[in-house]
Amino acid sequence: MLPNTGKLAGCTVFITGASRGIGKAIALKAAKDGANIVIAAKTTQAHPKLPGTIYTAAEEIEAAGGKALPCIVDVRDEQQISNAVEKAVEKFGGIDVLVNNASAISLTNTLETPTKRVDLMMSVNTRGTYLTSKACIPHLKKSKIAHILNLSPPLNLNPLWFKQHCAYTIAKYGMSMCVLGMAEEFKGEIAVNALWPKTGAGTQLKEEQQPPSKPPSGAVKETFKIVKASLNEDLVKATQAVYQFELSGEDGGTWFLDLKNKGGNAGYGEPSDQADVVMNMSTDDFVKMFSGKLKPTMAFMSGKLKIKGNMALAIKLEKLMTQMQAKL
Repeated sequence: MLPNTGKLAGCTVFITGASRGIGKAIALKAAKDGANIVIAAKTTQAHPKLPGTIYTAAEEIEAAGGKALPCIVDVRDEQQISNAVEKAVEKFGGIDVLVNNASAISLTNTLETPTKRVDLMMSVNTRGTYLTSKACIPHLKKSKIAHILNLSPPLNLNPLWFKQHCAYTIAKYGMSMCVLGMAEEFKGEIAVNALWPKTGAGTQLKEEQQPPSKPPSGAVKETFKIVKASLNEDLVKATQAVYQFELSGEDGGTWFLDLKNKGGNAGYGEPSDQADVVMNMSTDDFVKMFSGKLKPTMAFMSGKLKIKGNMALAIKLEKLMTQMQAKL
């Protein structure tokens, strides 16, 4: 096998929450360059609904061309962070890049967010990012390419980003403030930046600049027709939820998506079982959402989509939409 000669070849990248999702995707991309990856995450046993552990991630990283060091790390535990940093330095000789990806989320309003969940988000997002950075900085200072990258949003103080999920925004903005403060504190020694998936302010601005357009006549009905044709028993078994949509505008009214009973069902009217999730939005935004032109997370954060009920099942629907969009 030819040696990897990518930009990160031979560099050591310490990534929190790298057992799945964006963290693992970053790890695999760096591994293809030939980087050493420290997988600092707490998942040691596969979750039935969320596949991936630090060990399976390590196997994938090695297969992609990198070297892996799986470390059991809950970023709320300062000692676990310190132990992982020590192991990384011992195995690879230093740390060149830190990616603060570990994060807890609850897109719930003030009265619906339990104190335990508030504490979790503050401890993992803000405090965890701060402590992991603090532990890595002495080693990053010795690197010629020292970088800290936080997965956090631009600091936008528009109340829009606070009103639906105040605690979550505070916790994520804490990560962004770490970028702001540490970039200035370690200027000339360590580059400190943030990366945020494309559901932020820029996307909203683009949407707001476009003139509002009404969906074609029967667009909602046609969307549900396609959705219904996509249903199967495996999908129902994997989802186990009933969704109700209260839509305003042309073709509006009450619509449902039953992914709990038999082979599933979808159409106009109320579901036969009580809905686990009720979503309120305009028909225009509904059609955009199911066709991939408007991300559900973005719609929720900007107030275009209001959700009542089980938030975990609402997030499941977002993944389901991604699968369906090829047919829409």
